[in-house]
Amino acid sequence: MHATLPLLEKTDFPAIKRSTPKTLQVNLGYRCNQQCLHCHVDASPNRTESMSDDNINEVIKLLSSGLIDTLDLTGGAPELHPKFQYLVERARVLDVHIIDRCNLTILSEPGQENLAEFLTANQVEVVASLPCYTEDNVDGQRGKGVFSASIEGIKKLNDLGYAQEFSDQVLNLVYNPTGAFLPPSQDELETDYKKKLSDQFGIQFNHLFTITNMPIKRFGSTLISKGTFDEYMNLLKSAYSAENLKTVMCRDLISVDWQGNLYDCDFNQMLDLPLYLDGNKKHISNISLEDLSDNNIVIADHCYGCTAGQGSSCGGALTE
Repeated sequence: MHATLPLLEKTDFPAIKRSTPKTLQVNLGYRCNQQCLHCHVDASPNRTESMSDDNINEVIKLLSSGLIDTLDLTGGAPELHPKFQYLVERARVLDVHIIDRCNLTILSEPGQENLAEFLTANQVEVVASLPCYTEDNVDGQRGKGVFSASIEGIKKLNDLGYAQEFSDQVLNLVYNPTGAFLPPSQDELETDYKKKLSDQFGIQFNHLFTITNMPIKRFGSTLISKGTFDEYMNLLKSAYSAENLKTVMCRDLISVDWQGNLYDCDFNQMLDLPLYLDGNKKHISNISLEDLSDNNIVIADHCYGCTAGQGSSCGGALTE
């Protein structure tokens, strides 16, 4: 795999500072039941990295401070971590809102038969990847059979109350472009998704998040192999919008890797660009959230991916 950081380190991206962190995004490990082309984590069924019990407990300790509103669980497939359900249950006791970054197909994996019911019982918001509403595009990006399994996963969640008028169970879908281009209008695409998925499969969801493909890891390496890395970076920079700087996710989010190290965002984590405080790298076991307010955020050229066009974050577009 081609390294992308050497192509991103030199940057003219504007300096930015964080506010008080409200979201703790925790990567529980890189093991996944899928292996997707756009994956910036380079996750796959063969990865073995997994957060230790000690670091799981450090996450719970940090949540106990009462300063974190949202626990955002990601991977890989976070549900494959043996302590996933334990962590969710402890966070619920602390009245923390929980997001599960779910690939939908995990709901039909052996050993995960009770997962959908567990998520429902613990009022977990599901943010689910579905890069298109057509089978060919999804299977082309994510693997044969993924689309049909994803549709079955949504049906299962709908049956349990997700995205239904009578329920407050939230199911949001995520769109990633299938190539080296920016996402279309989030609002317009959401309308298309809702109509197509309802008409063809009778399924519902709450909102669609459009997320720009980042020029790092597997996707970035593919761009280099095709000789289109510079072209894609020029696209991101030409579409830069200063308005998006106000609401980029790193301003109030901290990313934690499976080893407990802290980063300004999940993308910096994948580039091994750790969060620095007073010139030192930080671990979840020795951090005070209050100290991170007004701290400089580590930047590189990939940050243009979050500020191009409508902007891009883990919660979708930043502007209309």
